[in-house]
Amino acid sequence: MPHREREDDEADVGQYLGEYASVLSIVREALPFELIAVIGGIVSGVILSGMTDELELIPGLLVIIPGVMGLRGNISSALGSRLGSAIHMGLITKADFKNKELTNNIIGSMILTIIVSTFLGVLGHFISLLLGFESAGLLTLVLISLLSGFFSGIVLSVISTYLAIGTFKFGFDPDNVVTPSIATIGDILSMVMIFIFARLVIML
Repeated sequence: MPHREREDDEADVGQYLGEYASVLSIVREALPFELIAVIGGIVSGVILSGMTDELELIPGLLVIIPGVMGLRGNISSALGSRLGSAIHMGLITKADFKNKELTNNIIGSMILTIIVSTFLGVLGHFISLLLGFESAGLLTLVLISLLSGFFSGIVLSVISTYLAIGTFKFGFDPDNVVTPSIATIGDILSMVMIFIFARLVIML
């Protein structure tokens, strides 16, 4: 029996390597989304180039923008990776927000977003002053960083959940698809949110 169980385990591993972890499957599944990620980066740059007024009227905003984009991509990509692992292990099978594994991951990522976004706004303010640049003020930069990070985080958490589950159901490995997809969507969404909340701050 032990010998037979070992053979069954080896067959399962071989099947997994053939379906999800072969070089061909990794390249085939990941390449289109990596190319889309490049396009997404260009779109983010276009949005940034249209924020001339906001950048002039809110000193220090340019300092925190790369941080907000990096923060959003890192946290959301990590969330997507954890969801992919949970899906492979059978802990998550559908978008059931009563599932503790799913909700714990989302809540954890949102708490990280709040903490790091606040820290980013504070750091952006003091770094600007330290380097001799103007700053729109501690409260202003923290507010823009926190609100843009929080609301983009909510949207990306939902997208990550459905994307990870959906790709797995269609036979794709979520690890190959979710991370580049979320990184791209996160960059664009972060820039849109920064634009919106920077505009609101100017109006106020």
